[in-house]
Amino acid sequence: MRRFQLWAGTALVGLVVLAALLSLVWTPYDPVQVVPADRLLGPSLAHPLGTDGFGIDILSRLLVGARSALLVGVVSVGLAAVVGVPLGVLAGMRGGWVSELVMRISDIVFAFPALLLAILLAAVYGGSTATAMVAIGISTIPAFARTSRAGTLEVMAEDYVLAARASGTSAPTTAIRHVLPNIVQFIGVQASVGFATAVLAEAALSYLGLGTPRAVPTWGGMLRDSQDTLFTAPLQALWPGLAIACAVLGFNLLGDGLRDALDPRLREAK
Repeated sequence: MRRFQLWAGTALVGLVVLAALLSLVWTPYDPVQVVPADRLLGPSLAHPLGTDGFGIDILSRLLVGARSALLVGVVSVGLAAVVGVPLGVLAGMRGGWVSELVMRISDIVFAFPALLLAILLAAVYGGSTATAMVAIGISTIPAFARTSRAGTLEVMAEDYVLAARASGTSAPTTAIRHVLPNIVQFIGVQASVGFATAVLAEAALSYLGLGTPRAVPTWGGMLRDSQDTLFTAPLQALWPGLAIACAVLGFNLLGDGLRDALDPRLREAK
């Protein structure tokens, strides 16, 4: 079952990545060209997934939407990791009031979900892809900080770290040589889960008009455009909904599979 989760997650994530890469070089039709004569066409050889209310090919929009989702995921998760991991390592190594301060700040940030942060940022700077990425990234920092702190506490209790500190090894050197290499598996698992959260949050923000501009195809934007014809052409909402579900499920399964594969305690329990 553990191996199945890893392979299933890898397959679903690979499908999303393949769609994003394919959209860079080829799409069946122009994903933004409006063709009124082709409105609401059903699946056919010419349009495998049909067309939307503007006559745009749905498959083309799905392919480009995968690129938008991955872009937001990479930037937001990268931002969260760059900020959260050092804070978590610092809290785990220093302890005391430093750890309490980092954790309390994380609790405060954690209380503000990505949607609320995006609304606040959009009110000041306007809705955009950058606004969505920053909002999602900030809301994900506490998860990376907590994960890194927990892993650092485990590593700092090991004999080889105690020996390194007793020999006079500086804190930055200890963090780089001993702590980070031994918590990278925890960070990788958290990154996979963070990707799932980012994809879902980006879709929600695009649906609300607070994320990527409407001119750029996104899965959330496709859901928003399909709500007017939900009962007359339900396939318009089905395809982007399935794409979001597959991406989120894939990253979650990949995270669970990586956790089971990289955790030595779970390997010994097999």
